[in-house]
Amino acid sequence: MDEKFNGKANVVTNEKKRVKMKRVVNEKSDEKMKENGDEKVSEKANVVTNEKKRVKMKENGDVKVSGKATVVADEKKSGKAKRVVNEKKDEKMEGLKNGVNGLTEKGMMKRVLKMLGLIAVIIVVELLLDGCSGGSEYGLAMSVIAGVAGGKHVEGEPLTLQTSREGSPELLRNEIDERIVKIRPMATPIDQISRHAGTRKCGSMTVEYYSVDTKAVMTKLTQESTVIANWGKTEGALLKTADDGIFEPSETIMVPEVMAENKAGERATLVLYVVAKDSAGISVIAVNNETSRGSSVPVLPAGTVLVRMGRAAAELDVQTPQFEALPTKKSNNCQIFKAQVEQSTYHKIANKEVGWSFSDQEEAAISDMRRGMEKNFLFGSACTLTDPIKNSEIMLTGGIWHQAGKECEYTKGALDMNRLIEISRAAFTGNGGSSKKLLIGGTMLIEELNKLEHVKTVGATETMTRWGLDFTEIVTKFGKLYVLASEIFDQCGHPHDGMIIDPEYLTKYSHVPFRTERLDLRRSGQRNTEAIVITEASCLVLRYPEAHVRVIGV
Repeated sequence: MDEKFNGKANVVTNEKKRVKMKRVVNEKSDEKMKENGDEKVSEKANVVTNEKKRVKMKENGDVKVSGKATVVADEKKSGKAKRVVNEKKDEKMEGLKNGVNGLTEKGMMKRVLKMLGLIAVIIVVELLLDGCSGGSEYGLAMSVIAGVAGGKHVEGEPLTLQTSREGSPELLRNEIDERIVKIRPMATPIDQISRHAGTRKCGSMTVEYYSVDTKAVMTKLTQESTVIANWGKTEGALLKTADDGIFEPSETIMVPEVMAENKAGERATLVLYVVAKDSAGISVIAVNNETSRGSSVPVLPAGTVLVRMGRAAAELDVQTPQFEALPTKKSNNCQIFKAQVEQSTYHKIANKEVGWSFSDQEEAAISDMRRGMEKNFLFGSACTLTDPIKNSEIMLTGGIWHQAGKECEYTKGALDMNRLIEISRAAFTGNGGSSKKLLIGGTMLIEELNKLEHVKTVGATETMTRWGLDFTEIVTKFGKLYVLASEIFDQCGHPHDGMIIDPEYLTKYSHVPFRTERLDLRRSGQRNTEAIVITEASCLVLRYPEAHVRVIGV
């Protein structure tokens, strides 16, 4: 009995453990089925319930079948139930996958059909509009409807930028750059330099000024020399030159083209001494030319160059021939330059898209006025005329182009280093000017200068800023040229020409200094405007003409 009882207890205990394990397995299986969306009750739960009932019946003694047979039967039933559940689960998962795939394909087909339909509708609408109106402009015009008071309304479509521009062109504002680009031509160098160099006040519209020239140092024989043989062993000569007045007794003369020879056979440039001067010419003797008879002056043909040198006084001489210089009087007219700026009161208070004020207009007027003055200062012709309409006298100033005392020419397109050096020699020699001068010319002349190859004697690598202008420096053995291009020469028909100016001898006279005056036209009853008048009465003169050179391309 005890053994039977113990066997039965062991069977019951094992059944409880098995039931518990099955319960855990079933609960996990149920959770997986719930995650996959399966909401039906699994048959495995029924098996668990039956197992629970069977265990309870066994505990109450109702079931007398041996524990081993029951366990075998239950295991068979449990294995069969698991296979059935797994098969059903696999069928459901396969069905779910097929359903999802079916839904995806159907959705894609629906979307494709919708897009095709929308494209077809758009094409049909465009064809209808083109067919009815003959173009897109009429289609747009159809949406703009005129109002009862002349206004415009848009119907049947949204308001777009194109429709707004069609119906109201000024409604949409463009992007406006508030910065105003003030376009100015090249600076007016002559006027700029004259203002910075200083202006002399004059009390009359006509300026008279004096300039002192230098005594000439060179002349030529106009006829062959005549021998003077009445001075004993010394044989002299009578010379007739183109300008006898530059020579005085006791002065020495060099003859560069003739060589002299002394008794020792030494050769040197012929030097003469002036003994006397009269209406017939100048009487000279040789200083370093000797023959067996004594001092002798060789025969000098016409055209021989004579260079005046220094004086040689005797030991007892107290006095020497006098030398005085008289200034030469010249004149020029001051020209009245004017400009007027005027705007109405309503224009002044009106709103503007950019900051363009009355001061900006005044600046533009001054710039234009200075460009006109520059042309008169350079190429103007001095005269006094009468206006037949106004019946009043008008004075015009003369330009410095006509006042220059020297002129050099070069071949257009063939300016080379040798010719530039020759022009520099003419500009810096033969006068008492400074060693630094300005070369202001047209663009074609400056272009030819830039094409030159620079060597040791001429260079243009440095830049000098003066009077508010930037100059390029050309250095020669004769002096420095500060080069600047000016469009004024081009505008006046001198693109190949230029002018070498000595700024030390450039003077500006001003009868009425540069000033602005406001006109009260409103109170005088003329116009409801704000106005100013810009005035200057001035002229430019070259006090030393020989220090300035005109450079002309031929």
